[in-house]
This record gives sequence, structure tokens and C-alpha cells, in this order.
Amino acid sequence: MTRSIAGWLSDMDGVLVHENQALPGAAEFIRALRDHGRPFLILTNNSIYTPRDLRARLTATGLDVPEDAIWTSALATAQFLTDQQPGGSAYVIGEAGLTTALYEAGYTLTAAEPDFVVLGETRTYSFEAITQAIRLIQGGARFIATNPDVTGPSADGDLPATGAVAAMITAATRREPYFVGKPNPMMIRSALNRIDAHSETTVMVGDRMDTDVVAGIEAGLRTFLVLTGSTRREDVARFPFRPSEIVDSIADLVDRVGTPA
Repeated sequence: MTRSIAGWLSDMDGVLVHENQALPGAAEFIRALRDHGRPFLILTNNSIYTPRDLRARLTATGLDVPEDAIWTSALATAQFLTDQQPGGSAYVIGEAGLTTALYEAGYTLTAAEPDFVVLGETRTYSFEAITQAIRLIQGGARFIATNPDVTGPSADGDLPATGAVAAMITAATRREPYFVGKPNPMMIRSALNRIDAHSETTVMVGDRMDTDVVAGIEAGLRTFLVLTGSTRREDVARFPFRPSEIVDSIADLVDRVGTPA
């Protein structure tokens, strides 16, 4: 029996946009999802921006994505912490995307005996803030990080990102963080819950084998790898797992929206 695709999860950078330009087929893909009434979420490991910020960024590229259809590692982290310890407290290294998500989840942001140290993405990591995080973790705070990405892009080249800073804190404290974002399937499962979708009838679209595809597989979803981002076709053979399908770009999936899988 052929299964229909009822719900869609898609990565953002490398799938829908690249360097603030919409990729071919992205606008048509989003339009098809909305026209067919398919539940969908756009996922990103970036914790800097709020969904409102990201909606504005996507709108500027010509993509009409509702604010509530964007799911970030910051939102997934806030949901995870709420499930773990409702109304807790956290010392946060991060920007508005993370602090806003935690605040709206009912968390108190403090440096005074917090329950958690939460590390996210920021454009400028403060040595003083990292030192404070180390001392709080040594004092018993639990260590959470939004995502394990070690570098992030900039116009001048790679920047150290959450995973790299987490490694420094781990070296000083001997405490490994719990990473919430991809490739942790936790982020995929929280996204499924967000749109009330089932893994058997939802697919994950991504451009990276080591985050998008493996997270989708571990969450029990079918996976589509697009070749407009990080992973090239010849790279796939290096991994011990495979996507369900490989397509050139998101344009190849427009006609799959609303049709049997």
C-alpha cells in the first residue's frame, strides 16, 4: 500500500535559501504546501533569531512562510527544558531567539544558582560569560546546548559556533552538554508534536546527511536529500545510512505535495 505524505519538515538554509536568496522551486514548494493545506514546519539549528525575525528574512527572499511554521533549535530547547523542569531557571549565552523562547516558556534568566546553563549561538562570544558558565556548571548547573554545529558562516569565512564553544566549556568542566538541535531526533519529534503529525506519514527534507537526514531517520521519517546545500551526491557513500531519496533541489518535490509518496 502506497503511503501519502501528510506532513512535511524541511531544513531552511541549503534547501529553501542560500545566502539570502531563495533557491529555485522554494516559493512554489511553500505555495503548494499552503494550497494543499499540508501541515509543515521549516527547521533551523540557528538559535540567534526569533521566528518573527526569520519570517522577515524569508519574506525578503520572496518566500511566504507563517511565523508559526518556523521551528528553531531555541524553541526546541525551550520546549525540552519545560518538559524537564517547568518554570525553572537558566543562565543563557545567546541572543534574542534563545532568550525570548526561554522567557516565553516561563523560565527565569539568572546567574544566581540557575538550574541550567544554556548555550546557544551568538555573534560575539564573551570570555566573561563563558567563564561564568564554567563556574556555574562546576557549581552544579546542568549543561544544555541548542545545537552541536562547530562553525557558522560569515562574509569573511567560518565563525566559531555553539559546538566549538561547548567543547571549550566541556574541557574546563568535564561536563558534556545535552545538545537539543539536529542531529538529535528530539528536535524532529518536537516538531512533529508541534504540527500534530505522525512519523509514518511525515517526511524530512534536508541538505546535510550528518544532521537533517540522520535526525529524520532516527525519528522514523522518510528523508529527502537535496543537493543544493552542503552534501554532494558523491559524499553520500561515505555515510553508513542512506536517505530515502536524493533529488537535485526542492523544485523536484513541488509535485509531490498532495500526491502519494
